[in-house]
Amino acid sequence: MRVLVVEDEQKVGDALQEGLTGEGYDVVVERTGEGAFYRVKTEAFDVILLDLMLPGRDGLEVLTTLRNGGLETPVLVLTARDTLEDRVLGLDSGADDYLVKPFAFEEMLARVRALLRRPRFSEAAQFAVGDLTMDLLSRKVTRGGERVDLTVREFELLEYLMRHEGQVVSRDTLARDVWNETGRSTPLDNVIDVHIARLRRKIDSGPAPKLVHTVRGVGFMLQEGEP
Repeated sequence: MRVLVVEDEQKVGDALQEGLTGEGYDVVVERTGEGAFYRVKTEAFDVILLDLMLPGRDGLEVLTTLRNGGLETPVLVLTARDTLEDRVLGLDSGADDYLVKPFAFEEMLARVRALLRRPRFSEAAQFAVGDLTMDLLSRKVTRGGERVDLTVREFELLEYLMRHEGQVVSRDTLARDVWNETGRSTPLDNVIDVHIARLRRKIDSGPAPKLVHTVRGVGFMLQEGEP
């Protein structure tokens, strides 16, 4: 599971990173609202820990903007603001949970686990990007109304890209989350590239706008129109 920690206090950020890493999470730390916004728009995370009092763009502004843009990732707000009005504002701005500093690491960890157990809106049975549709129950994929036949791995890869529509997904992320490989001595880059190429041939071979894009040096993105 991948966690984004947005915290400008270095000691707090470092402590969270160390503790969460020790629990087996893949942790990225950002110190500013701008940095967090860029990360979320270009990478995939399973949960976000967000401080509100950040330099530049504050946490509430970042959260509101991301939610308005369609972000569905669970967000746990971590803040020293402890009034009822602050909590209501944070939750109304799109936070899934709210934890006041100082807090016990064990409680924070329990809240993260609870957020990860919650069903998400993106767990819907169907996805659509442009004229590309996927039905998880029937495992049927169509493009422009025409059936697209995929292997099991191609279906899993496309499902992951559709769940993260508009986000850049790295090869390492795909290796971990689609291939479930975390401890290989050699990377899966070539295998992933072959599957991406096959997926392109099946869904992007016609005259319709291309949906699978390579972001050079970073990874891949599924969206209608150029990234």
